[in-house]
Amino acid sequence: MTTATQSKSSTLRKAGLFYLVFVMFSYTTGGPFGLEDMVTTSGPGITLLYLLLLPVFWCIPVSLVSAELTTAMPVEGGFYRWTRAAFGDFWGFMAGWWNWSASFLLGGVYAVMFADYFVYYDPKMTWWQHYLLSLGIIALLTWVNVRGIQMVGQVATALEIAIFIPVITMVVMGLARWHHNPFHPWVVPQQGRFKVFGVGLALGLWLYSGYEQLSTVAEEVENPQKAYPRALAVVVPLSIAAYFLPAFAGLASAGNWQQWHTGFFSDAARIIGGRWLGTCMAAAAMIGSVALLNSTILTTTRMPFAMAEDGYLPEVLTHRHPRYGTPWLAIIASAVVYALLSWKSLGQLISVYIWLRSATTVLTVLSGWKLRRSRPELPRSFVVPGGRAGLGYVVGAPVLMAIVALLGGGGDWFATIGGFSAMLTGPLVYWAAAALWRNGRLPAKQR
Repeated sequence: MTTATQSKSSTLRKAGLFYLVFVMFSYTTGGPFGLEDMVTTSGPGITLLYLLLLPVFWCIPVSLVSAELTTAMPVEGGFYRWTRAAFGDFWGFMAGWWNWSASFLLGGVYAVMFADYFVYYDPKMTWWQHYLLSLGIIALLTWVNVRGIQMVGQVATALEIAIFIPVITMVVMGLARWHHNPFHPWVVPQQGRFKVFGVGLALGLWLYSGYEQLSTVAEEVENPQKAYPRALAVVVPLSIAAYFLPAFAGLASAGNWQQWHTGFFSDAARIIGGRWLGTCMAAAAMIGSVALLNSTILTTTRMPFAMAEDGYLPEVLTHRHPRYGTPWLAIIASAVVYALLSWKSLGQLISVYIWLRSATTVLTVLSGWKLRRSRPELPRSFVVPGGRAGLGYVVGAPVLMAIVALLGGGGDWFATIGGFSAMLTGPLVYWAAAALWRNGRLPAKQR
């Protein structure tokens, strides 16, 4: 072992299974907040059906592929390096760049969501106070992430426990006060097919995305070959319950499906349990935004670090913090972009995000198939069950969902043009970097 490796091992504070579960849940779910718009765009019945069935075609197969590949290649950069090993430099770069680009949208949006929910307590907040609050939460969580995954895990654990309490209270009280058919109507009357199926599906895929993301911090997890599959086995069913049960209980008790919009869970909680529960739910929504941003910074900032290690980005992004062993310059560089985008809102950006997320997810599952053929000797302590049929399912289902989601968004020109443009930046940056390699202005790519 080299001196540099020894130094890295001694300074990097690793997370165990307990903290990994909370970090993974806070990144992939964070709570039920954000699904409310599905009710008014698709309909109560379709929303509940999406929440139950989409995992079968999206996050469950992606989780199984990620579990297998993490046990085979537990490396910093995760699915980016899996794609590079499977399909070469170009597609590896696409996976990393598209994922990092998607994180810019999410990082800015979650900071804005936090400030938006805070307006519940300060309705007279000005635009500049709103922006400063967004910047403040980005700065705070950047500091937390520089201190390492163990610190992130401790914060995520505390945040999720704070979220669970009002959410579980609302679910229990809502089911006890069941007054409405939560599945009625199945679809929004006189609603266009695009909004019913396209927008609803895009929101559903966003809710259930990200289960491959924690592979990027595999080197910061204790015994990732065992911890990662176990964490997924806990988080996936927990995420389904965290979305379905509050939506079901809210529709069954509070009703008013026509009024569901972003932030309505606070109103539903107030209708079900009174002002105190509504206030607690609003606080939980703010905490959920913090949890999502916290884990987004953790998982996505390892991508530029890994790409810089491989010679795709400037070497300065590989510098680790002398005390905490984290890629602190990559973290800060990403946080700066989040701050620049934090004046935007979620809205149509999710439809652009789905293009980038679908592309990286498809590359991830295809890498699982390719590495089975090209690298069968890799030690896999976990293997996708079901043989060839199981492998066909975990690859085919997400690819099919991605195609349906993108075709379903064909009526939204903002999504189509924005998504295509965002994906086009990948090849453009790659070709620019290739020119720098030829001129010796970037170090040679590492294998």
